[in-house]
Order: sequence, then structure tokens, then C-alpha cells
Amino acid sequence: MSSDTTNAVHPAGPLGPAVLDAGAGPDLRAEGLRLAYDSRVVVDGLDVAIPPGRITAIVGANACGKSTLLRALARLLAPRAGTVRLDGRSVQSIPTRELARRLGILPQSPVAPEGLTVIDLVGRGRSPHQTWWRQWSTSDEQAVHEALRATAMTDLAHRAVDELSGGQRQRAWIAMAVAQETPVLLLDEPTTYLDLAHQIDVLDLITDLNRHENRTVVMVLHDLNQACRYADHVIAMKSGRIVAQGGPGDVITARTVEEVFGLRCQVAQDPVSGTPMIIPIGRHHDDASEPVAATGTAG
Repeated sequence: MSSDTTNAVHPAGPLGPAVLDAGAGPDLRAEGLRLAYDSRVVVDGLDVAIPPGRITAIVGANACGKSTLLRALARLLAPRAGTVRLDGRSVQSIPTRELARRLGILPQSPVAPEGLTVIDLVGRGRSPHQTWWRQWSTSDEQAVHEALRATAMTDLAHRAVDELSGGQRQRAWIAMAVAQETPVLLLDEPTTYLDLAHQIDVLDLITDLNRHENRTVVMVLHDLNQACRYADHVIAMKSGRIVAQGGPGDVITARTVEEVFGLRCQVAQDPVSGTPMIIPIGRHHDDASEPVAATGTAG
């Protein structure tokens, strides 16, 4: 697939001035990041700018720094050096309640208190909007019910979260993030532990939030084909650094997949979405005769 065709499907394209358009959405970026756990440095000297109003997928092998970067963007991990900025301000300097009104995060495998109902969980998303002089209001009530409706959770509103299926639980947590009404939403592996049908449900829901509400979404994903289908912008990481970033057709190439994952593959055109589709080559298929008519490959 040529880059022109890819960008017709994913209009964000490579990150640049046309993407970071004034007024398009929040400007979230990191400069010179050094991230570590105790003495183990995971990310060092990393710069990244998140396209506003788009869906960005961060991909890479396990332990490459994907979730660590997301935690830093969410201010859950303080940098040893460098800065994360939201609209020009260091996130470390933004008051907690203000930041929670502008940036929401859904971590991996969140756990709700035992017996907590879906509607109570979703209501917790309104906490950043309340103060001692402004308690629960009609607008909070409306936000909660709209979040339940958007995630198809209205009929389950009074069920305990711990009684739900994996897909239903994930939708409940996303509903809480929806109710929080932040312009930026960070999701760490939102499809983990879900069967394929529920994975697609969740990714479709995330796309709805982006397309209908112009929310900037950053999510860590393992499935490259899903990243290509659902993301406008892809960041490929290896060993704490960014190997490539841009539109899926520019980033997800045979060369990049081999460099990032150590996996030989062919890249074809997804017959449904027209985006790149990864076809792995394992040891038992190493002598495949004819290559697939590949698109977006690099020699």
C-alpha cells in the first residue's frame, strides 16, 4: 500500500505541523524523558509528541518501555530527567484535580472494590469535577448515564462489577473514563484477557469516543493488526527508544517488525480496512514459495 492510500484511511499520517494543528486538541508531549524503576533505566532521552484529536497506538515487544511511557504521560511515574508537558505546562506542576479533569488513564487489569456496582464505579469518574462547595449535581448525573449509554452498560448499571464478564468489566471501566470527560484518554492494554469479539467491541467503543467526541486517545496494544486498523498514529518502541512513528502504512513494515519484534513477516493489505496486515513467518513456513502481494514492506 502506498503512503497516499494509507493516509486516506488514517488521515493523521506522520507526525508533523499538519497534525499538531492549533486548536485541534490538547498538546501532550514528552521531552528528554529518562524513566527508571529504582536503578533500572527503562527509557532514556526519549522525545515524543502525541497527535491531538487522534488515536495513537504504542507497540513493541514486552519490556520495551510502552507501559512505562504511558505511566509517565499520566504522571503516575515521575521522570528522572526530562519533562511531560500538557499544553505547554509540565504535568508535574498541574494541580491533581485539574489534571484529572484533563487527562484520564485506564491501567492494566484494574480491580474494583468488592460489591461495587457499575453505576457507582462510573460515578467515581465525576470526582475530579466536585469540590467541597460543588457536590453531586444534575450534570454529574447526566454524565454518568450518558457514559453508561455510550458503553452499552445501562442494563448492567446496578450489577456488581466483580460479577461481570471480562468484556463487561472492561466496558464498565471505560464508562468511568468516559464519565470523567477528559479530552485525553490513556489506555494500557485495554484488550488484555478479552476474547476476540470483546476486543473488537472495546476498540470500536474507543474509536467512537475519538470520532464523536474528538478525544485524544493513546493506547498500548500488543496486536499489530488491531493497531493498524484502529490507530491513526503508531509509535513502535524497542529497548526504551522509538524506532519509528507515523501512520500505520509508514511504520508497520516488514523491516520494522523484524527490528522491533525479531519476527520475519510479510505485510499485506487488510481486505476489510485497507490498512497493513501482518503475516508472520515462522520456522515451519520459512520456505513459503510465493510471497503475498505485500504492501508497506521494506526490504
